[in-house]
Amino acid sequence: MRLILKAIERIQGTLRYKLLTLVLFPILLIMPIALVMAIYWGANATYDQLYLKVNTDLSVSHDIFRRLRQDYLTQLGRLSESYPFRTALEEHRLDSVASQLQALKQASGFSYLRLLDRHGKAFVPAADGKAGKPSPSLLAALNGEPQVGVEIFSQADLARLSPALARRYHLPLIDTDKARPTRRKIEDRAMMIRAVYPVHDLRGELVAVLEGAVSLNGNFAFVDTIRDLVYGPGSLPEGSIGTVTVFLDDVRISTNVPLRPGERALGTRVSNEVRTQVLDHGEVWIDSAFVVNDWYLSAYEPIVDVQGKRVGMLYAGFLEEPFRTELWQALGILVLLFLILMGISSLLAVVGAKSIFKPLEKMSQVVRATREGEAKRVGVIASRDEIGELAREFDAMLDLLAERNRQIKLWADQLEDKVRERTAELQSKNQDLQRTIHALRETRQQLVVAEKLAALGELTAGVAHEINNPTAVMLGNLDVIAAELGPAVTPVEHEIRLVMEQIYRIKDIVNNLLQYARPNEYAGYLSHVDVNGVVEHTLALVRHLRKKAEFDIVLSLLATSAVEINEQELQQVLVNLVVNAVHAIQAAGGVIEISTRDWNDQGVVIEVEDNGEGMDAAAISRVFNPFYSTKREGEGSGLGLSVSYGLIRRYGGNITVTSQPGQGARFSVWLLSHPVMASDEETIEEQLHAMHPL
Repeated sequence: MRLILKAIERIQGTLRYKLLTLVLFPILLIMPIALVMAIYWGANATYDQLYLKVNTDLSVSHDIFRRLRQDYLTQLGRLSESYPFRTALEEHRLDSVASQLQALKQASGFSYLRLLDRHGKAFVPAADGKAGKPSPSLLAALNGEPQVGVEIFSQADLARLSPALARRYHLPLIDTDKARPTRRKIEDRAMMIRAVYPVHDLRGELVAVLEGAVSLNGNFAFVDTIRDLVYGPGSLPEGSIGTVTVFLDDVRISTNVPLRPGERALGTRVSNEVRTQVLDHGEVWIDSAFVVNDWYLSAYEPIVDVQGKRVGMLYAGFLEEPFRTELWQALGILVLLFLILMGISSLLAVVGAKSIFKPLEKMSQVVRATREGEAKRVGVIASRDEIGELAREFDAMLDLLAERNRQIKLWADQLEDKVRERTAELQSKNQDLQRTIHALRETRQQLVVAEKLAALGELTAGVAHEINNPTAVMLGNLDVIAAELGPAVTPVEHEIRLVMEQIYRIKDIVNNLLQYARPNEYAGYLSHVDVNGVVEHTLALVRHLRKKAEFDIVLSLLATSAVEINEQELQQVLVNLVVNAVHAIQAAGGVIEISTRDWNDQGVVIEVEDNGEGMDAAAISRVFNPFYSTKREGEGSGLGLSVSYGLIRRYGGNITVTSQPGQGARFSVWLLSHPVMASDEETIEEQLHAMHPL
């Protein structure tokens, strides 16, 4: 760590090392990053191509597998359409039919080959009457349509054909890492390519069905044929081998993947990951995989039988090691070339930077000497580039600077006295100007506040007069309507009552406006008040609010001092705070806590706290502004807190609020035992300033 810190200090203190760092930084950092990205991209691109190749190999293997199945069906068709076979069948020369079947079986590698009658029972080569294995293929052939497909024969199916044939299928399972756990120890089923071909007489009527099957269990000729076609000479690099495997379920029943030298990996099983994707989900699996005892680039696809069930897998893949070796050799050559190029680039950068270091270091020495008061110059520089020109201009600049300093010193001596005189004069004028600006600012503020108060008072009085007259007329006419209608008013009695309630609500809003704009006309008499008693009386006034919301009220009345205030006005403030708390509670389980306590020796603090939705900083800054409300439309006028604030401030007290969104709000009312009465204009002015600060 010390060495690193010393190296950083050396770089920061020397231009030589800074310049070398700037020059070598792209080489030593960016180029390695580019190399890593090239290696990453090259490796990914190489493996993408290899995955594409193995996918293509699997597609070719699939096509060859399909063509081989079709070839077996074609051979049956040729036999059934041949003249000797049809003649022998029509003449019921079953020995000749059996000999032709035996010849085809030996030539084509059929595991069994027989002739079935129109009912699906065998009568050639053995007239044992055993029916063929029921399947959609046999049913289609009996209906005159040739079919070929993969079918799984159980031991019972094989024994019905031939006990000797059943004994041939006994493959021990080899424990394989990562394979799905199983209790099976042997695989005694057979995967057959079963071909059935209808035989017609000269009149076109179905007379028999030719049935043959080729077992894929241990059929090395089958998988080797596919491998030779897919991985022919020159398709893979030297040292790599191509492999093809047929799986019954997840067991290798025919493969050319070696288990040991000279032994094929029969009985080994595929990993559970491959089995799940291919057999369970029916998807193709392509990736690099550890197959038996080495890494192969592998591709698997499901084998589907004639009933549409996934009964096995077809695999194609090739040994990965030769490709991996070639890739690492190429990447090693790339790294070696990069190191050589980086070394050459670094050497050229260091050598080329030396022509820049010397002039710059000389200029640095001159700067340090000049700072210490020495008259030193860079001198003769052999370099003719921009750095050399800069050094020569630097010397010329120092000479010119020395001359200018001499002249400035002379002028400074002459101007010093004049500056002193002008400074004293300017300080005096600045003080006068500051006093004038302060007086103008106070005057403007007073004029604006007075204008707002006058406009608000005039507007409020006019609005109250214009609204109170129509409301009085409406109330009177509603009373007349109710009286005139008599009993007939019953159907609309509820609506008339609602209209009257809304009219009284309008009158309350007007009264709040008047009380806000002209609080001196509504001020009451002062008395010594027990705040605990006022809180208890207030609860009786808000008891009806429980019909609108479920909430609990918790009291903690600890105040012992009395305050001097109008009791009705204090009760009005508390009602407003409790009503606001009820509106803030949205769900059941709401709690409103009302507490009182002594405020040192000055008075009493009343706190109303709820666990409602709370307020953010923006809402808190505006909560006491007139007409500001967070309630839904029709639930409030926005004057309650503004009027309450004005009432408390008039008695020298204060209302504060603390809240956070989602955590409720707490309003604190600070009351003085001996209030210092403030003028109504001062309280309104304070609120106006909160709304429109100057």
